[in-house]
Amino acid sequence: MSDVSLPSASLGDDMHGLYRDHSQWLLSWVRRRLGDRERAADITHDTFVRLISSAVNRVPREPRSYLATVAKRLMIDQLRRQQLEQQYQQYLANEPEMQACSPEHRLIILETLMQLDAMLDGLGSKVRQAFFYVQLDGLSYAEVAVLLQVSVSSVTKYIAKATEHCLFFELDSEI
Repeated sequence: MSDVSLPSASLGDDMHGLYRDHSQWLLSWVRRRLGDRERAADITHDTFVRLISSAVNRVPREPRSYLATVAKRLMIDQLRRQQLEQQYQQYLANEPEMQACSPEHRLIILETLMQLDAMLDGLGSKVRQAFFYVQLDGLSYAEVAVLLQVSVSSVTKYIAKATEHCLFFELDSEI
């Protein structure tokens, strides 16, 4: 997806034209995939917001392809967030001391979980599981090896990979 540089004076007009020409198409495209007009409207809006905030001097050459790609990523993010929220709600239901937390504290925990999920995105399931077992549950590498049915050496490699991934994520987010 190539972009075309534009003079800054015409960027606003071009973005307005992009929205005018493609917003209804994108709304229909997203609605067909989600089956929910309100969620589709939110994703469509967020897609254009992301495009406008990232397109300092550019408008995509193939707008529908670009818009569809951004919308797909937003739908995936939304689905992941919903799944994480559901898992967190199930956890809260089983933990009496967590039920006593304030709504603000629960929100902070959920946001932290979302950041952690984003940080570990792209790692294999065994790497993620090993990382969680060690970091959250405090299990030893030998205990994790038994749970994952792998060698202790593999667990060591998984933890090193997850740690490196987290460090690179932090470095990228600081830039």
